[in-house]
Amino acid sequence: PEWSSPAFQQLSGVTQTCATKTVGWDNVAYFCYPFTLEMFFTQGDESEDSLPQWPVLYFEVLSLDFWQRYRVEGYGSLVLPASPGLHVLTIRTWRPVELGTVAELRRFFIGGSPELEDITYVRIPSTFKGERLSRFGFRTETTGSVTFRLYCLQQSKAFLETSALRQRMQSVLDRLGGFSQQSSVYSVLEAFQRARRRMHEARESLPQDLISTSASIV
Repeated sequence: PEWSSPAFQQLSGVTQTCATKTVGWDNVAYFCYPFTLEMFFTQGDESEDSLPQWPVLYFEVLSLDFWQRYRVEGYGSLVLPASPGLHVLTIRTWRPVELGTVAELRRFFIGGSPELEDITYVRIPSTFKGERLSRFGFRTETTGSVTFRLYCLQQSKAFLETSALRQRMQSVLDRLGGFSQQSSVYSVLEAFQRARRRMHEARESLPQDLISTSASIV
């Protein structure tokens, strides 16, 4: 409820059809389907006990055979990572099944299989209002897994304020360092001026004949 997306943001999509290849004992399909999602979080309750619920990505895997028959191969859900960076997540999938062998024969020869009317039933249905969710009598079987490679990027005003504070501290340190360097240069110049004045005073205190003799020798 605390998340929103731009009006032009597409929140659903369909991948291309991909042929599978045999890897070991499994049939693997490399979809390599890129998608981009942009979400905005607005915190309503700022109490310490309230934790933000991160968005959930629901997915459904379908198969298409030579006779153009579709079958549901699995459902799954993925909670988007809360930390930025690269995340590679493998999610197990399952599909609903019917009791008896007639349904499996129909699935094999004719195609088609039981489907979820609401895909949010994979986790918590969007229409559910209660404390306990019972799935008693709902028969499923595991089917496979889907691997996601997610690149997450986060932006926040808190990050900006922290970086601005860090920049201000760095600028203060730079100015202090500049002041220290400047003061050291000034001290060197003052020492040089004092040495120069002492040298002039010492030269003026010498006899004139000694100064002329040394000048002729030079």
